[in-house]
Amino acid sequence: MRQEIEYKTSDEVKKLIQRWQDWLRDERCYSPHTVDGYSRDLSLFFNFTYEYFNERLCSLSDLKKLDVRDFRAFLSYRNAKYIEKSSLARELSTLRSFFKWLNRNKIIENTAISIISSPRKPKILPKSLDIQQTFKLLKNAAEFEKKEWQGLRDVAIFTILYGCGLRISEALSLNIGDITDQNFLRIKGKGNKERIVPLLSLVVENINAYINACPYHLKNGEPLFLGARGERLSPRIVQRSLEKIRRALGLPETLTPHALRHTFATHLLAEGTDLRSIQELLGHASLSTTQRYTDVQIETLKKEYHKAHPLEKDS
Repeated sequence: MRQEIEYKTSDEVKKLIQRWQDWLRDERCYSPHTVDGYSRDLSLFFNFTYEYFNERLCSLSDLKKLDVRDFRAFLSYRNAKYIEKSSLARELSTLRSFFKWLNRNKIIENTAISIISSPRKPKILPKSLDIQQTFKLLKNAAEFEKKEWQGLRDVAIFTILYGCGLRISEALSLNIGDITDQNFLRIKGKGNKERIVPLLSLVVENINAYINACPYHLKNGEPLFLGARGERLSPRIVQRSLEKIRRALGLPETLTPHALRHTFATHLLAEGTDLRSIQELLGHASLSTTQRYTDVQIETLKKEYHKAHPLEKDS
């Protein structure tokens, strides 16, 4: 059970926070998990203001008066706790969202937060498998479950993650009947954005093999991927299965369900698929997110170049 989030603010500000959360859920269509993350970021800021104002609850009048120095003081306060830059950038983004909402709704006018630059996040390239490693996983994954149907289920899940580039949450939210007669998937991704993903014949074959072996009667509209007791399968079970398989087969430690999505994109790009098409298939809102896979391709090319070039071998 989640612990209730405490805000060290006046009752008036607490009511505004509630309205902002409702807006995130209802207007922006953010998931409960995302709203919870934003809310916790905001509580960190009000924990800071409570200390900053000498143990005084932040009021609406205080919010109106905050200036650039105050927001920079918050960043310094968080920096002193050795918070990662990515977390700092996310917390700053939450504050921008909150103050932008306050301004747009004419509750207060304070644009000082918009002047603050986000900390530069380190560039982390997506980790993917090579083709041999991917096929090794798909070929052997069924061997690591005691019951045949569960092994076939795992193979079907790994195949759909790699074959369609789905997030694990998207794959496990699939229901019987979500696959159309034309072998397309209709996926609801982040922010309830819908996209159409074509299914390769091998993906369909592996899903059908699992369905035929599954001991539970799968009805239209009910979960496609089931756990041992017939309930919708949880991501943690898939993660644990993959950890066990990874160790047994000697696959990279970076192999996670999400790494199979990265592998899907990296392999498509290597085969000449254009970035716009990959963006559509992955459901990325921005092309810049998809462009990371170009950096992966360049990094792979550099490694192959240094490994193969005669001058490198001779030195």
